[in-house]
Amino acid sequence: MDGFQRTPDFPLCGQAAQDVSNLDASTSTATNQPASTVAREVGTGRVFALVSIVVPARNEAANLAVLLREIEAALAARGHEILVVDDGSTDATAETLAGLLAEGIPLRHIRHDRPAGQSRAIRSGVLAASGDLVVTIDGDGQNDPAFIPVLVAALESAGPTVGLAAGQRTGRTDSRLKQLSSRFANRLRTAILKDATRDTGCGLKAMPTELFRRLPYFDGWHRYLPALVLREGLTVVHIDVKDRQRRFGRSNYGIFDRGLRGVLDLSGVWWLRKRALVRPDVSEIIPDQPL
Repeated sequence: MDGFQRTPDFPLCGQAAQDVSNLDASTSTATNQPASTVAREVGTGRVFALVSIVVPARNEAANLAVLLREIEAALAARGHEILVVDDGSTDATAETLAGLLAEGIPLRHIRHDRPAGQSRAIRSGVLAASGDLVVTIDGDGQNDPAFIPVLVAALESAGPTVGLAAGQRTGRTDSRLKQLSSRFANRLRTAILKDATRDTGCGLKAMPTELFRRLPYFDGWHRYLPALVLREGLTVVHIDVKDRQRRFGRSNYGIFDRGLRGVLDLSGVWWLRKRALVRPDVSEIIPDQPL
C-alpha cells in the first residue's frame, strides 16, 4: 500500500440534519454502514456508504482549526471520516488535530516524515481511506466545505458512468498574476487533452475510492484527474464552487516553480490518453452446465 501504515479507525459522525438549502443541489443521506460496504445502486444512481474527506496540508494549523469544524458541520447528515495528510509540517498541526479529535470530530492524522508535495499527500490519503467515496479539499481553507455535499449528491445522482465530480472555482481571490497563469495553463491543457474542464486546480473533487486508486500516479496528477478519468471511459460532472480568501499564512505553492514540470506532465498525460484508445465491453461467458 505504497508505504502506508494503517491506524485504528475512528468513530463515524452522527446523522443530525444539515441545512444546505442555499446550495444548488441537495445532500443525500447514507447510514453508518461498515467501511467495507460499497455504493448501493438506487434507480439510475447510487448511494455511497462512507465518505472519506482527504485534506492535504503543510503548516496549515491555524486554517485547519477552522476548516475541519466546517467540514464536520457540512457532513453531519451522513457517515464520514476526515483524513488530514500532514505533509511534514513543522508548525502546531499535530497539537491542533489532537485537540479536534478530542472534540469528537471523526479525524485521522496521516503524517509524512518529510514534505513530499500535494500529489503525494492526496495519494497517501486515498490509500488510507476507509470509505467507498473520496472527496479532496485543500487544507488552506480557500475551498468552501459547504459544497462537499453538492459534489457527493451530483456524483450519486449521475450514476456509475460518471467517475468524477469536479469543482470549478468562481470569484477567484488569488492575485491577478496567479489567475492569469492559471487561466493560461488551463486553456493549454484543455486544448491538448480535450478534458472539457475549466479549472482543474480546484481542490474540491469527489471520486469513488476504487477508481481513484487505479488511476496511474505521478507527481502532479491531482491537476489531471479529469483527463485520467476520461481515459478510463468514464465522464466528469462539473460543479461551480465559491473561492474564499485564505485566512492565515501563505501558499506553499508558487507560480513559476511548476512551469517546466507542468509541461512534462502535460506531455505524459497526453501520451497516456493516446495509449488507451480501445475500450471494449468486457463480459464473462459462462458455459451451460450439463444436466
